[in-house]
Amino acid sequence: MDELRTGWADTTFRNGYEFTQGSGYQLPEYPFVAPAELRTGQSAHHPVVIVGAGLAGLTLACALARYGVAAVLLDEDNTVGVKGAASRGICYTQKSLEIFHRLGVYERIARKGIQWSVGRTFAGHDEVYSFDLRQQAGYNLSSQPPFINIQQFYIEGYLVERIQDLGGIDLRWQNRVTAFEQDERRATLSVTTPAGDYRLTADHVIDATGSHSPFRRWVGASVTARKGDDRWCIADVRFTRHPPVERHTWIEAPFNENRAVWQHLMGDDVWRIDYQMPPDADPEQVSREDVVRERLARQFGADCEVEIVWVGPYAYRSECVDAMRHGRLFFMGDAAKVVSPFGARGGNTGIADADNLAWKLAAVLQGRAPPRLLDSYHDERHEAACQNVLVTNRTARFLRPADGMERVFRTAALGLARQYPFARQLVNTGRMAVANTYTRSCACDPTGGQSVQNVSFHWSDGTTGLVNDLLLWAEGRLLLLVFGDPGRAGLARVRELVQAAPLRCVQVLGATDAPGALEHVRDPKGHLQGACHVFGHAWALLRPDAYVAATGEAINAGVVDAVACALGAREEAA
Repeated sequence: MDELRTGWADTTFRNGYEFTQGSGYQLPEYPFVAPAELRTGQSAHHPVVIVGAGLAGLTLACALARYGVAAVLLDEDNTVGVKGAASRGICYTQKSLEIFHRLGVYERIARKGIQWSVGRTFAGHDEVYSFDLRQQAGYNLSSQPPFINIQQFYIEGYLVERIQDLGGIDLRWQNRVTAFEQDERRATLSVTTPAGDYRLTADHVIDATGSHSPFRRWVGASVTARKGDDRWCIADVRFTRHPPVERHTWIEAPFNENRAVWQHLMGDDVWRIDYQMPPDADPEQVSREDVVRERLARQFGADCEVEIVWVGPYAYRSECVDAMRHGRLFFMGDAAKVVSPFGARGGNTGIADADNLAWKLAAVLQGRAPPRLLDSYHDERHEAACQNVLVTNRTARFLRPADGMERVFRTAALGLARQYPFARQLVNTGRMAVANTYTRSCACDPTGGQSVQNVSFHWSDGTTGLVNDLLLWAEGRLLLLVFGDPGRAGLARVRELVQAAPLRCVQVLGATDAPGALEHVRDPKGHLQGACHVFGHAWALLRPDAYVAATGEAINAGVVDAVACALGAREEAA
């Protein structure tokens, strides 16, 4: 076995982070267990195979476990994160935190991570812009904060443990996929391990292998890409004298040759400092420990003692597959798109990819929806990916403008922002990620497509509940919220629909309204109604991923049509 493991180590994927230095991160290691296919010599069939135990793959596996869907998860390494690499993603949005709350790992993330809502932007020595996300309507009602900073591998480790607790997911470490093919009946994967090779088949395969995905080549996926010359050096450090617990950005940092700098606090009292480098910078030279320490001393003072946890160079790029579904294969996370990390739009979109696909796979595999529903994954998540690529590319151009009009615009924007509040919105150091709205989905009515915050309400006994509690109670089914009193006839129609469709219904009342349905809650402050983007006597159809599928006023045939649309069954219903 030792010889097998040695040979395996020589062939595993090498990450793209070179010239790394520092004390590093201690990552958990998981044991290799020979798959059943190696013991029996038979090729087993599985409903879902996920390839890649990164943030997106683990989120999908955990969500499927919550829905009771069995799956196999293959990863070529024996740990979370990337050995020898940085903490990777660090900034997690409210929408991601709401998803993690539903999956049962949020409390651990909140205890370990750093909550923040204030961001400050500087040009030279001047503060030109600041914000407090808790004061903004898009963030202030959820039970989760606007952002938490935490090293990515911690979340991945929490997800692994949660998956093990839930059961139903076959986690296979040191299983590397070497080939893929598919036909009308199944997909087939060839896998190599330290103990030998085997094959397995699946109804659906999800590629969550990251930006170096081999599946793109195997299915001939076309990619729209843009590679710039923006170079950065990332340093994860601890200080004896702590900087503020805020997001600080410099567009023209005087301590970095008037180039951009990012400063974030993560868990374990580790700060992530990103330094923009010249486009022709030598990666090995800029990430040398003595050079990094000199850079840190210019920013924080020569008397500040620093422990370098990790340091390495990085080059930003953006790319997006043109189709996120190829037959039985679905692209997810960085395998589907790569964006510059401005505004925390990278890992968070992978988490949303997973949450979007999980309930649809569960609905199809458990007989609640036709296979057509899976087509909406591309509609929705490709729109989100394109929007995030567009937004981050604009930030990249602001931070490294081309000579000519782009540089003139940035200079003018900074000059005006120093004096006039109206110009501060022109300063672009990263538009913070929000839950994307779906406008082109075959599974959303034109009245739907918006995310629903995890707001609170009162159960019928007066105790507090959250939107996620309702979604978990629905157990992967659609959830119809009826606000106010639709009348006896309306409630009768709802009861008939609940008996005929994979749907659960709750009446939402004010503080003193008399209930007309056994399943009812109270929304005295109107937060639940506001989160669902409706007003007055209305209804909202919620999906398991906390998105509105449709809204309306009267309980009539429009509700039936909305349910059919949300399940990808509108044509069948017609």
